[in-house]
This record gives sequence, C-alpha cells and structure tokens, in this order.
Amino acid sequence: MMADQKLSTRQYMILGLVALTAPLGDACLSRGMTSLPAISLSHPGTLIAAVFTPWIALGIALLIGFFASYLTALSWADLTFVLPATAFGNVIIEVLSRVWLHEGISWQRWLGVMLITVAVGFVAQGPSLTVHPETEALATGDANEISAGSTPSTVAEEVETR
Repeated sequence: MMADQKLSTRQYMILGLVALTAPLGDACLSRGMTSLPAISLSHPGTLIAAVFTPWIALGIALLIGFFASYLTALSWADLTFVLPATAFGNVIIEVLSRVWLHEGISWQRWLGVMLITVAVGFVAQGPSLTVHPETEALATGDANEISAGSTPSTVAEEVETR
C-alpha cells in the first residue's frame, strides 16, 4: 500500500543535499586527480598521499556528507524515491564538468542528461513511502491487539484478518 505523504521542508533539504553533495564531491575528486600523476594500486603510498591533497580531501568530505544525507533520506523514504535524487546528480555533474572542469561533452551525453531529467520528474510524482501492513497497524493503534513476539509475517496475517 502506498502512503500519500507530503514531504517537509527539511526532507526536501535532505534530498537537495543528496543531489548536490555527490556530484560536487566527484567533481572535486576529478579536479584533484588531474593535478597528480597516474596512481597505481601497486604503489599505495602515492594513493595515500593523494588523499591528503586539498581538492581530494574536500571531495571525500563532500562524499561523506552525501552518504550521511542519503542514509537520512532512506530512513523516511523508499529507495525508489531517493535514488532518482542521486540520478539528478548526473545533470549537475555534466554542468560542473563543462563549466568548471572544462571537459568536452557530446550532444549524445546532453541528450542523456535531458532524458534523465524527464525520468526523474516522472518518478518524483509518485509516493515517497510504501506503508507495510505491520507499520500501518502500529500507526493506527492496532499494535495493542498484536500479540507480543509476533513475527512480521504473523503481524501481516493478523492485520489482514481484521
């Protein structure tokens, strides 16, 4: 069953952080790596040294921020609702890559970005959370009637029989 739930301003801000921090972090990593020689896993010292360069450290911090906001969003919304916010990051990456990193972007990639944007719009129109029977029972107060020690499947059966 789908819940017709309105998101709060704070939840929209969390989704905005999800959409912004990943592409910004990735762009910072790219910017930092372009100023370094190629890194090989057979030389872990160069990899460790790269982590402490300013752009890469900033990129890592932004990606940690992404992960924290992503986990927060997943605590109150379905993956199928939150994931399109990360997909919108593809649009941001293309813009950052062109404007800030001065990378060439083909018309095929721009077409892909437009398709992603349209698809995200479709997904964003759906509900943000699927309500499961045991969750609904708890929310409506039927939890008092559900026996202690019930498993999720028995809770679902008890709720369905009512």
